[in-house]
This record gives sequence, structure tokens and C-alpha cells, in this order.
Amino acid sequence: MEFVQTRELKPGLYLCPMAEDLTIVSGSKADQYQSLIPQIKGLLEGENDLVANLANVAAALKEQFDWLWVGFYLVKENELVLGPFQGPVACTRIRKGRGVCGSSWAEARTLVVPDVEQFPGHIACSSSSRSEIVVPIIRNGQVLGVLDVDSAELDQYDAIDQEYLEKIVALIPW
Repeated sequence: MEFVQTRELKPGLYLCPMAEDLTIVSGSKADQYQSLIPQIKGLLEGENDLVANLANVAAALKEQFDWLWVGFYLVKENELVLGPFQGPVACTRIRKGRGVCGSSWAEARTLVVPDVEQFPGHIACSSSSRSEIVVPIIRNGQVLGVLDVDSAELDQYDAIDQEYLEKIVALIPW
């Protein structure tokens, strides 16, 4: 096994690329995303393992924004199946058209839900979730999965989140 040694912390102990190097910024939501996107590009660069990439994207978003839940569901055998995530335990499988994730998949579009209690058929994986945004991952006209982000606050997500989260899922090599 070959290790890339980018920085020696002390004799014989090396830090792998990007580990612990995520720079968390404050400022406007747009400023935070603009700082995070190049870092996510760096995490994805040269890595072709889907699970590793999804895990790092979820971790980077969770670390930057401290949302309740950030993760991916992947289309497998006509269901969304839980993929890499950060946050409390989650629903394992979601049918097409069910809840916010299944609806985003069925409609092939981003859904921003200011109050999950008002969304018909909402699936409550966590009683702490109050608002949600789900971004479909589309390649060659087909939805392959979704990025699901939940907040413990009402009305957490808006057009800025939609714009940047759509850019982030487009970066993920599939």
C-alpha cells in the first residue's frame, strides 16, 4: 500500500492529503459555500471511489454548516437506499415518490421544504428535523441518487442553498 506523505507532523507521522485541513469560514451563506467548493473539489480530485467521495462530501457539508443530517441515498433496484451520511441514524430505504427524498427522485428536481410537517407524506427519520432540502444527482438524464440535508430549524434552506448544493452534487464523479 502506498501512502502520500504531504506533511510530517512529527518524525514518522504523516498527515494524508486534506485530512483535518478543511477550512471552516463564517460570513454569508454564499461566502461559506464559495470557500467550501474548492475544498470539496480537492477532496474529490483523483479519487474514483463513489463511497469515499460521498462520505467526504457529507462530512465537509456537516462540518461547515453543522446541519442536523447530511447524506446520500442511492437508487438501487427501484428504491433509494441509504448511503454515506453524517448525523443521527436514518431511514434505510425509501420508495419512489415517498417523502421529500422519494419525491425529489420521482420529479428529478430539487425540493426545498421550509417546514417538513407541512410536506404531504413526509417521512420522519428524526423527530428533530424541521426543514429539508433534497437535491437529485442526475447523470445522462437519469437520477442516480439524492443529497438529503435536514435542519433542526424551520426555514433553513433557500435558493442560495439550492444553487450551491446543485453545484456540489455536479462535482461528484459517478
